[in-house]
Amino acid sequence: MRLFWVFVMVWLTGVGAQAQTLPQLYDVTGVAADDVLNIRDAPSASGAIIGALAPNARGVEVVAQNAAGTWGQVNAGERAGWVSLRYMSARGVVIDAYNLPVGLSCSGTEPFWSLDAVGGMLRYRTPDMAPREFSVWLAQDSGIGRDLRRMVRFGGVGGPGVAFLYPAACNDGMSDRAFGLAISLMTGPSSPMRSGCCSLSR
Repeated sequence: MRLFWVFVMVWLTGVGAQAQTLPQLYDVTGVAADDVLNIRDAPSASGAIIGALAPNARGVEVVAQNAAGTWGQVNAGERAGWVSLRYMSARGVVIDAYNLPVGLSCSGTEPFWSLDAVGGMLRYRTPDMAPREFSVWLAQDSGIGRDLRRMVRFGGVGGPGVAFLYPAACNDGMSDRAFGLAISLMTGPSSPMRSGCCSLSR
């Protein structure tokens, strides 16, 4: 029985380690100044070109990789595509003093809403109300390096607000864009729970 639990713990540790690596920010590298890095509709050099990254593009969010780890999934306009990771250098996720990824931007539909991390504050918007800014009280991480999960407490509407940010394949329901982070959000103690997708770069 002890051997069984050891196996389970090792398996869970491996799963957690894999989940920590994406999404991440990358810079384009090794592309000539007069060239571009093609974005393709499949993780293959034979895939159709659906967009391109400039040779000096920085902070490009990669939300997934192919099984071989040689191609990365990025967003091109309103759809997702693939770039060769041979020409991408991992920057990593920058964490600010409040332990939230810098540039974090989240949104959801039905109803539409958005949440942006700005200077240690959370800016919440909906189409029918003026933007509100909430002070971040706590953005607790797991203590595991490169793990993007965050339990966030903030000054919300009529009392404390809470959010849980976690790595997961996510779709906004409005486009073919791919996201590597999801969020569950309550803007106050009696507010309904909202669900949405997040990006590391606006």
